[in-house]
Amino acid sequence: MNRLWKTSTNLFMRGVRSMANRTSTMLKTRQLPSIGQSRKALGAAGLACGASLMGYAVVTEAAQAKGEEKDAVKIVLQTEEQPSLDDMKIFSGTANLPLAAEIAEELGVPLGSVSIKTYADGEIGIQVHENVRGKDIYIIQPTCPPGVNDNLMELILLVSTMRRASARKITAVIPYFGYARQDRKMQSRVPISAADVCRLLEAMGVDRVVAVDLHCGQIQGFFGPRTPCDNLEGSVVALPYFANLNLKSESTIVASPDAGGVHRAKHFRDRLKKRYHIDAGLAMIIKQRLRANAIERMDLVGNVEGMDVILVDDMIDTAGTLTKAASELTARGAKRVFAYATHGLFNGPAVTRIQNSELEQVVICNTVPLKPAAAQCTKIKALSIAELLSEAIARIHYKQSVSALFNTTK
Repeated sequence: MNRLWKTSTNLFMRGVRSMANRTSTMLKTRQLPSIGQSRKALGAAGLACGASLMGYAVVTEAAQAKGEEKDAVKIVLQTEEQPSLDDMKIFSGTANLPLAAEIAEELGVPLGSVSIKTYADGEIGIQVHENVRGKDIYIIQPTCPPGVNDNLMELILLVSTMRRASARKITAVIPYFGYARQDRKMQSRVPISAADVCRLLEAMGVDRVVAVDLHCGQIQGFFGPRTPCDNLEGSVVALPYFANLNLKSESTIVASPDAGGVHRAKHFRDRLKKRYHIDAGLAMIIKQRLRANAIERMDLVGNVEGMDVILVDDMIDTAGTLTKAASELTARGAKRVFAYATHGLFNGPAVTRIQNSELEQVVICNTVPLKPAAAQCTKIKALSIAELLSEAIARIHYKQSVSALFNTTK
């Protein structure tokens, strides 16, 4: 009996060591069996072990267990259930409800029920009318004008509400990230507001942030390593539009309206070449400002004579930079001037300036609700970014690569 016990114990320990070694290898290669195979292997291993302890020679079951013992590790690795649409809930603040509705429709899930109201003293009240315990929550809320601060406060309170209601994960989808232009200290005794907004969101308990064309990519670093920030490229929405304009490689230039946006313009040009085989040139305008939203002069770097030019920027505010750049390009001999910007704010005299400018067409995404005057302007074309955002949300939810969205050739 002692010999049998010793033999059975040795067999059991050898099996444990073998499973541990195979577990390490499988974790590295990620070659994992199915749950059904795991249960079968676990059952076979248990049967063989029990038979050995009882003194029976169950050769068939033992051999099966030896062949499938590596599959038993799947039980340990798959303790967490695979995500499904039932685990996902989409909520929206009041900043851009039409976009949120489009995203929910693309994903095939209903938009979550939430009440957001403003009290007489200006305070914001929020109540969620659905159970969110253990759910993966996606809150769609650009912190855009009008009411940048109100929209930001809505987002903060929505995150707080979901966290206090025991949501499993909270992802803030911020198509337009307010305060992004205040990303560094340009003079003494000023805040770095973009960093402060990031810290506010982290403090409220957000798990992940999805933004679109941040004014400065380094804003991603304002979030800590426990709060990943995905910066989606809105240009992939606009590329098909410009490809359909029958642009030719030898007569097309992609230009940046300022020195800081050269990388963005170059990226746009590279994607235009990779996806649609339009090998455009590159130009840059160097502007000298008197103050915010006031430009003293512009200088062009590059040749645009007889060319179709696409001005690429991340946002259009008062359109002063954009329209002056278009005038400068036309004066230098450009045949047609188009513009693309992800975020169309169109504050102040922006719409009037665009309507009276040399610009052929201004293309934007609907990250910010289009103002009525801008919607009526014949030169402004708004493209929906809902498909891009819904695909990004789906990839995050199902633990797939987000960068793969931008690596395709089409």
